Amino acid sequence: MAGAHLANFEETVIPHLNAAYNLARWITRDSYDAEDLAQESYIKAFRFFDGFRGVDGRGWLLAIVRNTCLTWLHKTKGSETPQTFDERIHSVACLDTDTERKLLETIDAGLIQKWIAELPPEYREIVVMRELEEMSYKEIADATRLPIGTIMSRLSRARKRLATTSKDARASRASCSKPHRPKSVHLAESSASLSPEGESRHRD
Repeated sequence: MAGAHLANFEETVIPHLNAAYNLARWITRDSYDAEDLAQESYIKAFRFFDGFRGVDGRGWLLAIVRNTCLTWLHKTKGSETPQTFDERIHSVACLDTDTERKLLETIDAGLIQKWIAELPPEYREIVVMRELEEMSYKEIADATRLPIGTIMSRLSRARKRLATTSKDARASRASCSKPHRPKSVHLAESSASLSPEGESRHRD
């Protein structure tokens, strides 16, 4: 019986260990902490596997990883706790993602990863689940226990932040690439300011 239980657990959970580590790494932004928290989540999953009644092992495991990581963030970095959802701020009516998505698709992957890491954790986790793990909105909702509208809104706001960061970076690069042109000085004015007559006039 124990052997069958272990085999069932491994079949359900083991295929998703990489996804668990990736989510932990993105939330914590530290590979060493991510390894510890992914391992802790794996142990919790094994301990509570008897209560698993679904078929989506990935969503179930990632829910454990998320909760474990957010608890760790709250204890170690209290300032990084997720913001309370406010419907007036995170309104689904603001969704207009086509432009942002097309823009982000043209950016170097290394820069995208850097910018994702700089997002607040409540946005970062949604981007990772949706864009990197390619989870459906329902799967994300099951993992985070958030309404789908909240998930869509946070994803939209995250994409807008990334798009704004991209535009700012491009503008900065364009500004730096422009040749510096020193201010021109008329030769006559320069000579006058250096001549003895010019000096006497300044003293007067």
